[in-house]
Amino acid sequence: MNVPGRAGEEGHGRPHGDEPALADLLLLERDREQAVLSAVIGELRSGRPAVVTVTGEPGAGQGELLRWAARHAAERGLCVLTARATPAERDLRYGVVGQLLSGHQRFADQLPHLLLDRGGPGRFPGLTRLLTVARERPTLLVVEDIHQLDPDSLRWLEALIRRLPRAPLAVLTGSIRTADIGLDWCAGNPLTGSATTVELALPGLTHTGTADAVRAFCGALGDRSFVAAVADATGGNPAVVRDTLRRFARAGHPPDAGHVEHVRAIAAEVTGEHAAAALDGVRDPVALDVLRALAVCDDLLDFPLVLTLGERGALSETRLRAALLDSGLVTVRDGRFRVRGPVVRARVIEEMPIAERADLHARAAELAHRAAADDQGIGDLLLPARPVGAPWVVDTLCRAAAAALRGGRRDRAAAYLSRALAEPLSEETRIRVLLQLAGVELVIAPVAAGRRMGGIIREPGEAAADFRARAGDLCLLGGDTDTVRRALAEFLAGRRPDEARGTPPEGDTARHEELTALFRVAQPLRRTPGEVAFPPAPELPRASRNPAVNGVRAWETAVRGADREEARRQARTALAPDPSGRPPLTVPRLLACRTLLLTEDGEEAETHLCALLAEAHRAHCSVSVARVLALRAELHLRHGRPDSAARDLAAADLELPPDSRHPLSYPYWTALGILTDLASGRPDRARAAAGRPVPPPAEESVSGAQLLFARGLLAQADDDPHRARSLFRACGRWLLQYGWSNPALLPWRSGAAEAAHALGDTAQALRLAREELELAERWGTPGSIGAAQLCLATMSGEDRVQRLRWAVDSLGRAPSRTAYTRAVVALASAESGEPDRATAVAAPVADGAGTKGAGPYGVVARRPGVPAPPPAGAFADAPPSAWRTLSPGERAAAALAARGLVNREIAAALSVTTRTVELRLSGVYRKLRIRGRDELRALVQGTEED
Repeated sequence: MNVPGRAGEEGHGRPHGDEPALADLLLLERDREQAVLSAVIGELRSGRPAVVTVTGEPGAGQGELLRWAARHAAERGLCVLTARATPAERDLRYGVVGQLLSGHQRFADQLPHLLLDRGGPGRFPGLTRLLTVARERPTLLVVEDIHQLDPDSLRWLEALIRRLPRAPLAVLTGSIRTADIGLDWCAGNPLTGSATTVELALPGLTHTGTADAVRAFCGALGDRSFVAAVADATGGNPAVVRDTLRRFARAGHPPDAGHVEHVRAIAAEVTGEHAAAALDGVRDPVALDVLRALAVCDDLLDFPLVLTLGERGALSETRLRAALLDSGLVTVRDGRFRVRGPVVRARVIEEMPIAERADLHARAAELAHRAAADDQGIGDLLLPARPVGAPWVVDTLCRAAAAALRGGRRDRAAAYLSRALAEPLSEETRIRVLLQLAGVELVIAPVAAGRRMGGIIREPGEAAADFRARAGDLCLLGGDTDTVRRALAEFLAGRRPDEARGTPPEGDTARHEELTALFRVAQPLRRTPGEVAFPPAPELPRASRNPAVNGVRAWETAVRGADREEARRQARTALAPDPSGRPPLTVPRLLACRTLLLTEDGEEAETHLCALLAEAHRAHCSVSVARVLALRAELHLRHGRPDSAARDLAAADLELPPDSRHPLSYPYWTALGILTDLASGRPDRARAAAGRPVPPPAEESVSGAQLLFARGLLAQADDDPHRARSLFRACGRWLLQYGWSNPALLPWRSGAAEAAHALGDTAQALRLAREELELAERWGTPGSIGAAQLCLATMSGEDRVQRLRWAVDSLGRAPSRTAYTRAVVALASAESGEPDRATAVAAPVADGAGTKGAGPYGVVARRPGVPAPPPAGAFADAPPSAWRTLSPGERAAAALAARGLVNREIAAALSVTTRTVELRLSGVYRKLRIRGRDELRALVQGTEED
């Protein structure tokens, strides 16, 4: 069938008066059905009777197809009698029969008498005369919506079908029942082979048919995504497609990708209106009750169970099924009754009074609970339900929330937990659910989550005793230090006098110590305005077995850089199981792991971080997972593994998206991203991140100092020493204000010294470098000492080689191989200039390029356009003759390989890929006729001994 409208017609809209004909659109892709009906009409003209049923969902075009057949038969000289069953005439005797017979003049004068005559058994008004008329002239009876037949008309049609073989008469009917259900109106009426029986099931429009409809209405070819959206939103229903495109075209919009969501919204509105119209036609109150119950339960409960929710009265299940199918709002899929689609379900439920709706949902949830249905399914029923007051409700909603979190549906989990709070709860249960809800909201609404957790901390009474510390722990993980500080200050200030003096009652010691430890974590993280007074954080006990106390004390010891062994001991104690059996807090354990990073016990810290990550995954706490991943990314950076750090940060972004983070935590995440991008060789991404605005309160924090440090490294990489020195010094001012002087934390003095040296301020550069070396030696870790020695060696010419040797020795025992590589290259460069060091590996460095660094973070700052200088030669005294055949790149790779660097470290030093290093070393082995690193190392050492 041709669609109105010329192919390739230009324009985005069609004038209102030029809309396609309704009949043409409803007959789209009905060529096969039209051919079948044409054949039936042709056989009828030859005297062969037939029964044809046309089925399909509401709006599939059954009525238009039947009307087309009636016109087609009339044009060929057949007698055509038409009727349409309606709900209004369902109680009228012979309503459809009267419509049929009134269409022929032979019945006009006798119709009132025939319809009023009740007759006796076996008598059917007008049937005999109709058969007489059909013998005189082939007759086609067309009945639309036969599922709405009144009982008398139904029996009349059944009697007519039994007599079909005796006359040239065909019955063409339309119904909204689907083909897999079948029609029962003519059941038990076997026909002889002399009558044709056909059942036509009308499918929805295909993608091609939908595209034709779009072109017909909009006057232009639709974009592929637009056509797909129309087909998906309408389900290919011709009537819904027609009404949707009619409204869309009237607005004058083009059918392109930019209007996909607009047409989806229109389709949902049209589908709802069609459902509302069909719902108005459901007159039977029993069927209406069951339809509502079916819409509420969806596919959660079997149909027999759904029936128990409605008032069935005396209506049999068979009649009830038929009534539901006749409504057009119900379909059968896989043998199960279901309401047609989510839009129809929503409309059926919306039409209910609010009180009845809430009561039906509550009763359905109780029934689903007794039937052991899925927790999330029961939770969905409970969301709009009235409070049930049964103990199982809260447990079910909490399990449903956990299942939703496992599936990544945080919004749904929050809805389940919010609904649980509407039930009558004990005080302890209420606080427990509040804490669970706050944990979910940390990802989707961090500010609201902070308010909830602040309320839990301030909650008076013993019911909240076991939840205050956990609430503060979660709040700190989310980065909301202000809420924790204020809430804990208010709570601790409101304790009884004996408690305020630090003598809590028996049994409350562990809780008090945990709250005090969290208060100390929160207090220094932001400068408080002068007009807001907070009490100083109480001192932690010097000897305690509480993991929270030991974790915080380990961190406080580490940032001061005073006693490395004591910090390590306290960190390990914090990470050991709590002897009291209390659930451990996460923040103190993360601080203990960070302490182990500063003590350069990286492998031990990584083991504990993996255990914390598994624990956070089991608890489905996304913010904990993200924080552990972030700290592990920092560990990877300190160990020279930027690719692993980038993977962990990407995983953290999935758990805690950037838009979901608390504003006070922005500097921490931004700084970590900048450091990772710089270490991965992506300065453009680092610049973009550094340029994003940060909330002003967040800048006044230790994480703000970390951001200043990261921006300083970026400025150093961009060869901007003025900006670099300013940023490094600002970072140092914040750290010193909090008493954090350990250079292993953030080596800002080295960065500022290198910037000052580049600006010609040698005195300041030496002062800062020597101060950092002194502090590093006090702390005692090889990595921080080696980095400070390397920095100082570049500042002063005196003892430079010896300092570089000390740096190489220290950094060789440190976890960061990147810093060791830089030291080796710098030492090789320095030694090559000494006449008495003929054994050195020469590596001239232009302007100190390749010697600058970020200490523990493994970020190399290099001037733009200046590549990392490779070692120029080796074996200055008596190199093998084949050495001269090596290319400069092969010589550089061989020199570094001979000093024990692995391929990844050589690649980092030379700014090439690992594959390039492998190819260069293969060429070295081939040209020198050696078989590997051992022979290369022996060759170099033998030359040195000479």
